[in-house]
Amino acid sequence: MRVPVPRWWARRSLRLKLTAAAALMIAAALVGAACLLVVWLRSSLVGGLDQTAFQQAQVIVANLDEGSLPRTLPLTGHVDTAIQVVDATGFVRSGSANLAGDPPLFHFAPSGSGTPDVHTVHDLPLTGSGTWRAVALPAGTDSDPLTVYVALPTAAVDHSLAMLTAGLAIGVPPAVALLTGVVWLLTGRALRPVDALRAQTAEITACDLGRRLDVPPADDALGRLARTLNDLLARLDVATRQQRQFVADAAHELRSPLSSLHTQLEVAVRHPRSAAWETRGPALIEESERLSRLVDDLLRLARLDARPRLRKRPVDLDEIVFREVHRARLRTPLTIGQHAVGAARVHGDGDALARVVRNLLDNSLRYATERIDVSLCVRDRIACLVVADDGPGIPPGDRARVFDRFTRLDGARARGTGGSGLGLAIVHDIVAAHHGRVDIEDNAPGARIVIRVPATAP
Repeated sequence: MRVPVPRWWARRSLRLKLTAAAALMIAAALVGAACLLVVWLRSSLVGGLDQTAFQQAQVIVANLDEGSLPRTLPLTGHVDTAIQVVDATGFVRSGSANLAGDPPLFHFAPSGSGTPDVHTVHDLPLTGSGTWRAVALPAGTDSDPLTVYVALPTAAVDHSLAMLTAGLAIGVPPAVALLTGVVWLLTGRALRPVDALRAQTAEITACDLGRRLDVPPADDALGRLARTLNDLLARLDVATRQQRQFVADAAHELRSPLSSLHTQLEVAVRHPRSAAWETRGPALIEESERLSRLVDDLLRLARLDARPRLRKRPVDLDEIVFREVHRARLRTPLTIGQHAVGAARVHGDGDALARVVRNLLDNSLRYATERIDVSLCVRDRIACLVVADDGPGIPPGDRARVFDRFTRLDGARARGTGGSGLGLAIVHDIVAAHHGRVDIEDNAPGARIVIRVPATAP
């Protein structure tokens, strides 16, 4: 069950909260220590009284064994010591001077073991009324059994404990206040770098992500926090730069087909009689299709950047490859071989994987000379899809950056064939979302693009 936090406490500053928590902990610790001290001291002092009473009783028992039993027993040590020697009939044979003539005051049985059996008694007819600690020991002979009772008052112990308790009650609050003040100062000093980090962070805007926070010299939690925040700012700076570059590239790519469409339509509107729609129509359709493909690629990249949940399920990758190869053959006179395509089942999004195969085939169709070979196999529970062409290939130094967005190794050629530089970037992001990888290898001549994704049991 969650305990609601009062509003007044939620509005307090962190420094005040930490100080209040520390004050409560200090007060609890000091009060607990004071209580433990009082309990321990009382136990120690009362134990001393019990031991003294037991020793005095042993001395009297020893004297009785020697046959010495005066009517009045002398007091040693404590003036208020109460002593009585009682026989089996309850008659007081002897006692201390302060109990002379009194009837038996103790009625508990003596201890049969070597350890004292101490009892607490009250209201003895003495000047020091209050609580007493009494011990009884057996004495005498079998024919004349006696019991020796010795009692000592606890008034001195109670007085000492009362003075100690009063002193603690007076001294603990100032100690708590002093330690709370120290905690307040130390907390303010400890939180000063945090406030500095907060102030510097508040000054950083979306247009100034290149700034960094000052890292405290100490290698502590604040230093690690500052370095973590700087790493976060660095990642945000990189992501913002990539986003701005992406927007700029997208605007540049969209402006070209839009400008072409606008120009041709403007000429046709201004000179309707001279416009040859039979020749301009296919060009306009081609430009609109290129624009549609570019918008579709941009939308897919935006969705991939948003990290959506793919609708993953067991899919047969070989069926996707056969279907996409069939579609590609309808659009090209080139030879597309698929004899090396074997069965492979993966856990993934069928539509996204179909887009991967389609983009790879489109990329090979742009650069292949005569033939494209597609193969698929499963090795060590990894599905390996290869699309190879006999085109110019990709230089080793450019194989990493071809997966960047809007990257064209031959810009004019790619734009002329309808490429936007987004196909391989989409392939890379989709394969990464399926926990796979993309590699480019030599085909001698041409390029081999290899896709590896985890396979499932057939």
